[in-house]
Amino acid sequence: MHAIGLLVLLGLPLAAREPVGSLKDLVELERKTQTVAERVMPATVALISPSTGASGSGVIVEKDGLILTAAHVTDGAEEVEVVFPNGKQTKAKVLGSNFSKDIGMARITEEGDWPTVELGKSKILEAGDWVVAMGHSEGYDPARTPPVRFGRVVSEGPGNFLTTDCTLIGGDSGGPLFDLDGNLVGINSSIGESLDNNNHAGIDGFREDWKRLLEGESWGELQLNPLANPERPVVGIVMGRELRDGGVPVDQVTARSPAAKAGIRQGDIIRKVDGTRVRGGRSLGLLLAKYSAGDTVTLAIQRGREQIEIDVELMRRDQLFEELKR
Repeated sequence: MHAIGLLVLLGLPLAAREPVGSLKDLVELERKTQTVAERVMPATVALISPSTGASGSGVIVEKDGLILTAAHVTDGAEEVEVVFPNGKQTKAKVLGSNFSKDIGMARITEEGDWPTVELGKSKILEAGDWVVAMGHSEGYDPARTPPVRFGRVVSEGPGNFLTTDCTLIGGDSGGPLFDLDGNLVGINSSIGESLDNNNHAGIDGFREDWKRLLEGESWGELQLNPLANPERPVVGIVMGRELRDGGVPVDQVTARSPAAKAGIRQGDIIRKVDGTRVRGGRSLGLLLAKYSAGDTVTLAIQRGREQIEIDVELMRRDQLFEELKR
């Protein structure tokens, strides 16, 4: 694990719940990473679409062959070729996809007792946590097994996404992201501004949509701008001009919106979300994007000279639009 040693030698900050403060810590971190890779390698598969020729990755989570992957990997295909690291090939039927979260499912059609990985949790991850990413870079290669990439969580959100510095390239999309216990915490979604700044769809997003995905339903729209995601949570206000000292002035309250139901008024200024300062309109949007529809947040409001707190139950952006059409 030369990359780990390089991080330490360069003196880069390693703020994490698994700190590296000595050679012993480094050796233990290397051991955990190797253990994870050996355990999950058999279930990390390449997915090839016969109809489009596109290639990506996936991971098996149930013994009957249920595969989790990225929605854009199976987009436009009804069936995909599944290739295991040992070269074994089979086929899988494409199931449902939520393009807003870039998550999808497929199921192997051949009966078998397939290798699997365990599901973890993504919302509990924090910046600095160690993770292991895998995938069939540039497609299946019989000369090697899927490369193992080691790194850290860089940030959580927006929405169901999280960012890591694990190096990814084409073909890794749909591949798995693991914590150091070997639990699946995410699926590789897209490469960010550089090869070591990449986005992953959190596993908790799969849990929220599990039934719909299993039933073969496809919905949503993949957006590069998280604030344009139709599923993102909103309070339902029209924002006024940004203020020099931060905060978001409420220029208008949308009818039948969470804000209207909670009693937010025109002229209020939103200063904080659950104790985190709101610097402006984009700041408010990104803070809310880390929550889910149905979550309740506490907004610190300035109303004239009065400082109050108001609890607001968030609603999906597309649901609010549907409410307004009624």
